[in-house]
Amino acid sequence: EVRLVESGGGLVHPGGSLRLTCQASGFTFSDYGMAWFRQAPGKEREGVAAIDIYGDPMYLGSVKGRFTISKDNAASTLYLQMNALKPEDTAMYYCAAVRYGGGVYCPLSISDLYDYWGQGNQVTVSS
Repeated sequence: EVRLVESGGGLVHPGGSLRLTCQASGFTFSDYGMAWFRQAPGKEREGVAAIDIYGDPMYLGSVKGRFTISKDNAASTLYLQMNALKPEDTAMYYCAAVRYGGGVYCPLSISDLYDYWGQGNQVTVSS
């Protein structure tokens, strides 16, 4: 059974930090590109950050320089370090896995390509 389980979200003040974790199981983690998406109420889901099988990252423009995506293949775990958080970062955050393109192609704008999704973890940035 494939599972992606996110944790680490919560309530944080503007300027604060959080680290999201996604524990994967049921598939060969190192063969998949991985990504973080988010969806705020009333808004479309958007890709935040992705990392391919070689460890090369890519970011949504508005989070570049503040967020860092990383992974530990041995532990089948994906991370998202979020610093300098802003109220507009408030959303449900999801991790996702993609095999299309051999795990090298991890588009932030085409969520339909992703094969597996977690259940989501809420991040709220508020004073």
